Amino acid sequence: MQSAGDALKRLAMNHASPQSSPEHRPDPRLFECPEPAEGQTVPAQAPAGGRPRAQRPERMQIEFQPFSLDELVPPDHEARAVWDYVEHLDLSRLYSEIRAVEGAPGRDPIDPKILLALWLYATLQGVGSARALNELCKDHVAYRWICGGVSVNYHTLSDFRVAHSELLDDMLTDSVATLEHEGLVSLNRVSQDGMRVRASAGSDTFRRQGTLEEHLADAREQVERLKRELEEDPRKMSARQRKAKERAARERAERLQRALEEREKLARQREARKKGDGAEARTSMTDPEARRMKMGDGGTRPAYNVQFSTANVGLVITGVEVTNVGSDAGEMTPMAEQHVRRYGKAPKENLTDGGFSTIDDIETMERKHGTVVYTPVKEEEQKRAKGIDPFAPCPRDSEIIARWRVRMGTAEAQAIYKERAATAELSNAHARNRGLRQFLVRGLAKVRAVVLWFAVAHNFKRALALRAAVATGTQ
Repeated sequence: MQSAGDALKRLAMNHASPQSSPEHRPDPRLFECPEPAEGQTVPAQAPAGGRPRAQRPERMQIEFQPFSLDELVPPDHEARAVWDYVEHLDLSRLYSEIRAVEGAPGRDPIDPKILLALWLYATLQGVGSARALNELCKDHVAYRWICGGVSVNYHTLSDFRVAHSELLDDMLTDSVATLEHEGLVSLNRVSQDGMRVRASAGSDTFRRQGTLEEHLADAREQVERLKRELEEDPRKMSARQRKAKERAARERAERLQRALEEREKLARQREARKKGDGAEARTSMTDPEARRMKMGDGGTRPAYNVQFSTANVGLVITGVEVTNVGSDAGEMTPMAEQHVRRYGKAPKENLTDGGFSTIDDIETMERKHGTVVYTPVKEEEQKRAKGIDPFAPCPRDSEIIARWRVRMGTAEAQAIYKERAATAELSNAHARNRGLRQFLVRGLAKVRAVVLWFAVAHNFKRALALRAAVATGTQ
């Protein structure tokens, strides 16, 4: 039998060093290679030493990573700017709602600063779903940094987004007032525009009164049937399942009741406008406050009318409103009154497109608020084609309307009006790019809360840009 020493000697001879004599080196070839035939190409040989090497993933290796979560986010990351902004806000109204206090039992809730910063940063990044945000808080380092180890869930995120409209309204006002105080924004001239945004409802959910009443009766019967089943057999489902079913049935009945109320309101509005087309008013079963509106592509869909007022100097959003009326007519005066409530004054000049130009609004804006309106004269091209001066006062015009017609025919007014598109359309474009294309919430109150998030996010970015321009001397 071969001893261990003989085996070691044989192994050493087979792995001789390069300085060993040639006759003792092992032949690297296992087989003799035949010579290539005439005209046959020889493929390129692999590098000496074996098959090609590459860095391959190793996912099972346990590693110790000696760094904190804070080190994963660069110092100039936008998430840090968002957190710094939120930390300087007065959130006392949110903290006053917390029932867990020191020295008393109860689980600590999530810090409102975390929820506010998450939604502000998510809005900037175009994230509009609570479920999507919840997943990002687990996987994305910037959202994890904002959470700082605090776990969140999509129910809490969803509720917080639409529950604090008053706070968001104050944040919008404070952001504009602060920038105006710093001399970066002027409220003397603003541009207003509206855009239609899809509602969370389908066109096939609109029903007449009779159909709505039938569905409402079925929904109420479902609620009562569910109660009876649970009373007969309480163990049929868990407490969580029972509450979920009860809530779903109750909310469906409430939506249908709301749809009937909205249908009555819509019918009265149609009658007031004397729209005698014979069609019966319909409302949506899923979002009763949504209305069918003509969209930018020419189609008609359930939507809301989002109104933004934007300062021409500074390009910040100064006013926000949401209506379920498909026309912009009559929206100038409410926005001017909103400016008075927010900033104590109405704008000196207001720029709108032709959809806003009603005689009543133009007159009210100047008589009540002293605001000079720049909006196109309707049917200007048609009047020119007929040889009529579109800017000449009409016999029945008031003094204010006559001045408006003459004013819009001057080169100065036309130069001022050119600022409208570059101002109002910019706010609309930024909102669209951040995901304001279809609402995931229902009802005017919740929709307005979502729109306020977009306005606050827009002003946050504008504030960073304006202050950076001042710091670098490029303004």
